[in-house]
Amino acid sequence: MSEFDSRARDWDSNPLFLERAEAVAKALLELVPVSREMKALEYGAGTGLMSFLLSDRFSEIVMMDQSEEMVKVMQEKVATSQIQNLKPLQWDLVETDYRKGTFDCIFSQMVLHHITDIKDILDKWLKMLNPGGYLAIADLYTEDGSFHQGATDVHKGFSPKDLSNALLVAGFRNIEYKTCYLIKRNELEYPVFQLVAKI
Repeated sequence: MSEFDSRARDWDSNPLFLERAEAVAKALLELVPVSREMKALEYGAGTGLMSFLLSDRFSEIVMMDQSEEMVKVMQEKVATSQIQNLKPLQWDLVETDYRKGTFDCIFSQMVLHHITDIKDILDKWLKMLNPGGYLAIADLYTEDGSFHQGATDVHKGFSPKDLSNALLVAGFRNIEYKTCYLIKRNELEYPVFQLVAKI
């Protein structure tokens, strides 16, 4: 069982996760001209906190996560809430391309620093977006490695300028970003940016 599988049942009990999701969702709506005609994908959706917050803003949101337990929690939440336009999906996009549809907006929250090959995932997202579609990435600014307590299998955050350059090379344009949240942990502060790009 992965770390995220083991944490799935208790994930929503942490009020800071909801607070962060609310801040990231607010920043997304400030930077992306969302409409009810748009179909979205939340990548690395976890328990779907952001998708539930944004469910009335999109025609449909596919909530993709590779964690079986996270997807089970999403399925239970959808059944309880009876929100029809949220679609939980277990899928490992790192390993398997997704060719079952395209989207007008793809968004992720605190996911990119867990992905080893940034170029590969940006290329995949580009192919999954409709012309004129938006990509919204919320993640950590560059940090000293203390956020994950020295773990070596994650990125130590990102410079939005460097990430913007990678997005431009991948084929995105109209890139902008802003600080949207501040995580406080062990007397340290870790700012989070919301970055939006268009194709």
